[in-house]
Amino acid sequence: MNLFESLVDAVRWLQLWVFEGLVQPLLFASGSMGLADVAFDFTEALVLGTIEVLVLALVLGGLERLVPAEPVIDRKAVRTDILYTLLHRLGGFGFMVFWLITPLFDALEARLRLLGLSRMNIDQIWPGLTDRPLVSFLIYLVVLDLVDYWLHRGQHRLQWWWQLHAVHHSQRQMTFWSDQRNHLLDDLLRDALLAMVAIAVGVAPGQFVALVIASRVLQSLQHANLRWRWPGGLERVLVSPSFHRLHHAIGFGHEGPARGVNFAVLFPIWDILFRTADWRVGFVPTGIRDQLDGRDYGRGFWSQQWRAIERWTGRA
Repeated sequence: MNLFESLVDAVRWLQLWVFEGLVQPLLFASGSMGLADVAFDFTEALVLGTIEVLVLALVLGGLERLVPAEPVIDRKAVRTDILYTLLHRLGGFGFMVFWLITPLFDALEARLRLLGLSRMNIDQIWPGLTDRPLVSFLIYLVVLDLVDYWLHRGQHRLQWWWQLHAVHHSQRQMTFWSDQRNHLLDDLLRDALLAMVAIAVGVAPGQFVALVIASRVLQSLQHANLRWRWPGGLERVLVSPSFHRLHHAIGFGHEGPARGVNFAVLFPIWDILFRTADWRVGFVPTGIRDQLDGRDYGRGFWSQQWRAIERWTGRA
């Protein structure tokens, strides 16, 4: 048994231990045992999310303390970002959306099969090659990242969507916690669209979990309070903290003809192909321009959520 298989077995044991010791008794006490299958999947998301947060706090938190790009002044804002992170990564927000949508797609697929149609399975394009676990994982990662790129463009281009997405860009103090600072409706819409695409192209539930976690870890690194640029050509292969910081920069990240630059979530190739890449070197302040004029995007979790709704409905 290799190290990877040992880790998988350890996670499965921990998932079963948490489910049988905590979740199952709660379901039984509340008369909700009919939800046991969903709760078991949620427990997996909880366990993986907990491990993910602990590792990120240890590794990226340690790096930010050792070589910070800038001193952390607004610690209250960072604490709010920690709350966002715990809510999304321990709550399995994206996973729950995927599992809720899957039965709807299954019902639709059943109807399509009666018409002789079936949904696409990208990993079956080249049997014997594309259906290998690692190969199919990378294919789906690239496909979903392309979709995410265009969703991100939509978050900036569509004014009603930007009013929600602005919550993410209103952070003036970037840290690895900043990635999950999003309005709940913004996340719900993006996660639902991504989940629908994932199901449509044949992503299995277990594979979706791995894809989401891999993407989240890399996005946490991109938001980290680090001045890092990748060496050589790697800077054009994987989004770096420096490349993504420009996306959050006042005057660059949400202005201009494309309503921003550096939209790529994981792979800069999309910004290169669609001409939204900006490679300039330099350290720039982050936030939204009208914050300099005193516009308040909210200090705490609830105020940020509510002010976004007011902007969305035109009341602010």
